[in-house]
Amino acid sequence: MSSDSYNSFCPVAKACEIIEPRWTLLILSELSHGARRFNEIRRGVPGISPTLLSKRLKEMEHHGLVRRTGFEAGEPGYATTPMADELEPVVQALGKWAHRNIDREISLEKLDAGLLMWNMRRKIDANVLPRGRTTVIQFTYPELAQEERHYWLVARPGRPVDLCLLDPGHDVDLFIRADLKAMTSAWMGWTSLSSEIHANKIALIGDRRLIASLERWMVRSSYAAAAAQRAVA
Repeated sequence: MSSDSYNSFCPVAKACEIIEPRWTLLILSELSHGARRFNEIRRGVPGISPTLLSKRLKEMEHHGLVRRTGFEAGEPGYATTPMADELEPVVQALGKWAHRNIDREISLEKLDAGLLMWNMRRKIDANVLPRGRTTVIQFTYPELAQEERHYWLVARPGRPVDLCLLDPGHDVDLFIRADLKAMTSAWMGWTSLSSEIHANKIALIGDRRLIASLERWMVRSSYAAAAAQRAVA
């Protein structure tokens, strides 16, 4: 019997044997949000090493949670299986439960600008941005080291929004200078963008149309509604 086994016929125990190994649920969450290539998964789960990610994906493939989809641009591709897709509402419910019940300050102890920007990137509503041209938005987090403080979101017509860690060389339409904790709190729904702007913790300089439509194109985390429910309660 495997050392990871609960030695029980209980269905909950059997489920835990498959989904409990560290990082498994985070990998499933990242795949459910559209990550497909190995390095995309790594960017959404930055704490895992390449070696351990490869091991976990093999284990998940063995258990029927993921399948290989071949190679794209030299990287292995992965997708969830119908078996894993059944877990998606469970993973979402777990995240909402944590967002409602774990103290905000505890959640904000571990800030990660790269992970925040990676998650913000996929929620940007490009349909609200100016059409027919490339839109570039630069985020700056002054408290971080020089090499870690700048990020660029690049929205090109007909393409997913890109996140750049180096200057893409385009004219910037909007500069956003923010305190990392304030931006994280606002995006996750503990506070609002407008309140953080009013408190001078987020500053915007540039295209007035982008500033006016900020709360429409910068769609907040899917867990923000859970924070609102907690505030009402």
